[in-house]
This record gives sequence, structure tokens and C-alpha cells, in this order.
Amino acid sequence: MGAGWVAGVTRAKAMAAGRAGTDTARALASAPNLPEALRALTGTPYRRGLDTRAGAAEAQRSVADALVWQLRVLAGWQPQSGARAVRLLAAGFEIENTRDLLRSPTGGPPPAPYRLGALATVWPRLSAAGSAADVRAVLATSVWGDPGGDTCGEVITAMRLSAAARTAAHLPPAARWAAGEAALLVAREVHLTGRRLTAPAARDAARLLGRAAVRAATFAQYREHLAPAARWALADVEGPQDLWRAEARWWPAVDRDAQSLLSGARFALPAVVGAVAALSVDAWRVRAALGCAAHGGRAREAFDELLG
Repeated sequence: MGAGWVAGVTRAKAMAAGRAGTDTARALASAPNLPEALRALTGTPYRRGLDTRAGAAEAQRSVADALVWQLRVLAGWQPQSGARAVRLLAAGFEIENTRDLLRSPTGGPPPAPYRLGALATVWPRLSAAGSAADVRAVLATSVWGDPGGDTCGEVITAMRLSAAARTAAHLPPAARWAAGEAALLVAREVHLTGRRLTAPAARDAARLLGRAAVRAATFAQYREHLAPAARWALADVEGPQDLWRAEARWWPAVDRDAQSLLSGARFALPAVVGAVAALSVDAWRVRAALGCAAHGGRAREAFDELLG
């Protein structure tokens, strides 16, 4: 145990303890309208940059921006290995920046990217890419690896599987989540939308799910052959049309694991992983609650189901 881990874990637990929480999310979802929910949100860690006059999409983006800021602060308190862990667990924001870059209209500016700071791995170079081919070339020379294609779908799917494979390999406390996320992603891409994985994406998927699952011709065979570490994510899912429920259940499962990691007494990496997960789940809940409030609470039943 070093002084760096004591400071880093202490900060991680304090930030996790300060999250909005399930009760606040339920209250936000029960608000009569979005402006009321946003006024209530000013008493939470998501008040940073929040505009109480914002629409649903803008407000949800503000919550995500606040999470990025929290993770940047958290990473700054960690020893080197802890900071690397936070960066890897925050990889989804670099993926979102890349998605927006690839989707931007020709000749038009993309949406404002997440401000990643030290959480970025290759974004400063990606942001200067002038074409999809340039994006692929930059990724190929980075930890992300060659996505195997340059369409938006090919790049984003490959990046997500690359992040999941690296998470499982380097962060054992998060390996179960990474495998489950990969199982859901491949199920949606291959067995719901009918897209084929690029060769690099298929290799990363096979590391997490098993070769037999990746090569499966049907959804039933896919479920049957999934590696044990990933099988939990598709429990009770009879067909691809039910994937949305499994995807929603992934978050509460991560939250339960996060609480277990945070409750450990040791000043070590698992507590930091748990804090990142708890903060990420909290932001997901709040974003869902704001969507519910924007519909006047009419989606409350669906929101309650999402919470598990």
C-alpha cells in the first residue's frame, strides 16, 4: 500500500458516495416536466455546466460532460496504474467523439467533442483526421488497432470490442462487465442487424466470447457457445428482439458489482474500478430519468424496469 493508493482510493470512495443515487433518479423521473427535473438536478454533482432551460438531449449531454469531468478529476488523484485504469474505463467517450466525427456532414463541423484531457489516448490525432480513411489510419497506429474498415459502423464496433478486450485483459475487476458488454454488442450487430464483424473486431470478440460463439450461424447457437464469463448477459433472452432488456439489465449488474468493489477495505485498484463504474451507472440513471421527465413521466414504468 502506497500513499498514492491511499489518496486515490479515498478520493474515489468520496466521489462515489456523492453521486446522485437511485432515489434522486426516481424523483427526477417523477418530475411533472423537464424544467422541474433540471431544477432539482442543480443540487447534484451534475450542476456543472447545467442549463435549466435545456432540452432533453442537451441536458443529457450536460450530464455526460459532468461525468467526464468527474473521471478526469478522479484520474488526477490516482497513481499511474490507477490513472491508466480510469482512462481505459472511460474509453467510451473517445469512441463517442469518433462516432460524431465520422457522422459529421461533409464540410460541416462535428458536434463539440467531449473534453477528455488526460483521459484521451489518441483523440488529439483523431480530431485532426480529414476523412474516414484517415481515422482508420490513426487508429491502426494506436492502442485501438486497425478497425478493419472505415465505415462508421465498422469503426465504432471495432473500437468497442477493442476497448472491451483490453479491459478484460488489464482490469480483472471489470472483466465480467467487458465480456457481457461484448456479448450484447455482437448479438445486436450480427444477429439483430445482420452486419458482419471485420476481421480485427471478430478477433477481439473471440478473445472474450469464444470462437464458436463468434462463428455461430444463429442466435440460439450463439447463446449456447458463449464463454462462461459472457453468458450471464444473455440469460433469459430468447431472441434478438429482447436484447434491449438485456442491455438495460447490464447496468444494474455493473452497479451491484461496483458496490461490492467499493465496500472492500483495501487501498487498491478494485476500489477505483468500482468508483468509476458507480459514477458511470449514476450518470446513466440520471440521463434516463431526464428522458422520462421530458415525456411528462409517461415513461415511468419503463424507467422503473430499467433500474432492475
